[in-house]
Amino acid sequence: MKWKKLGKIFTPQKVKKKYWLKNFAQGPSTLIFDDFIRVYFSCRPNPDKDGKFVSYSAFVDLDKNDLFNIINISQKPVINLGGKGCFDEFGTYPISVIREKEEIWAYYGGWTRCESIPFNTAIGFAKSIDNGVSFKRLGPGPVLSYSINEPFNIGSARIRKFNDIFYLFYVSGEKWVIVNKKPEMLLKIRMATSSDGLNWKKHNKNLIKDDDNHNESQASPDVFYHNNLYHMFFCNWLPSSFRKTKSRKIGYAYSTDLINWIRKDENIGIDISSKGWDSEMIAYPHVFTVNNKIYMFYLGNEVGKYGFGLAELEGYLK
Repeated sequence: MKWKKLGKIFTPQKVKKKYWLKNFAQGPSTLIFDDFIRVYFSCRPNPDKDGKFVSYSAFVDLDKNDLFNIINISQKPVINLGGKGCFDEFGTYPISVIREKEEIWAYYGGWTRCESIPFNTAIGFAKSIDNGVSFKRLGPGPVLSYSINEPFNIGSARIRKFNDIFYLFYVSGEKWVIVNKKPEMLLKIRMATSSDGLNWKKHNKNLIKDDDNHNESQASPDVFYHNNLYHMFFCNWLPSSFRKTKSRKIGYAYSTDLINWIRKDENIGIDISSKGWDSEMIAYPHVFTVNNKIYMFYLGNEVGKYGFGLAELEGYLK
């Protein structure tokens, strides 16, 4: 496969009069309407006096016939931050949505701050009855959290439904490693299934084989069904290079059953640019179809600090 880069779609620094949307447009995820597509992402206000961030979730609406034409930006965060002590008190990132009858369901990563490590995460659930403009939690706690076999950082949720079964692809932290005297998380891609979207059965196995390095971290497992195969696009990096340029890249795997995956990163057909907003890294892909064309949203430098871009598939997924 080969992806043709079309350019950057959205730059958060251009948005005015929204204190909560100053930087970053992370984890793009689509909801398709008749005349436009809604792209959810996570953003941040400026850091507080201690240099700490919070993360909110928002959206932009794009003209379905011209994806570079932004026709609307959310007027406020789509989900409020959680209450004191809740798993999502300090952030909702990333967010993934799905239509279910007359509602829009959202699965999102909730962030809480810790003392010996920077953060911990779990996956929350919320519903919308206004076509995804705003979401209300089912309750104050997460729908999927760490457990005896997954002790750290459950997040990076991507919700899909195949053959009337809900699939939640996510990442689980295996361990914290110390890099330059700072803790960095080692993450692996996992999966859970559900018949109702609320009660989940974890499969308790890593889906994607490490790429010649057992210290590889993986995130953003985006699954797309096409030509009788399930295609997974994901992000990977080494914790030792997490905060460096040219540290993240997009990986690829395919499957016939959603459980057993064959990794083929060499087939991905997209890489960093020689200059510009995505010259240092590309990350957090999301693949979707509009007007019979297959597109990918992805993040650029500094993990989406300056927005997300668009690429179009040339040729076929097979």
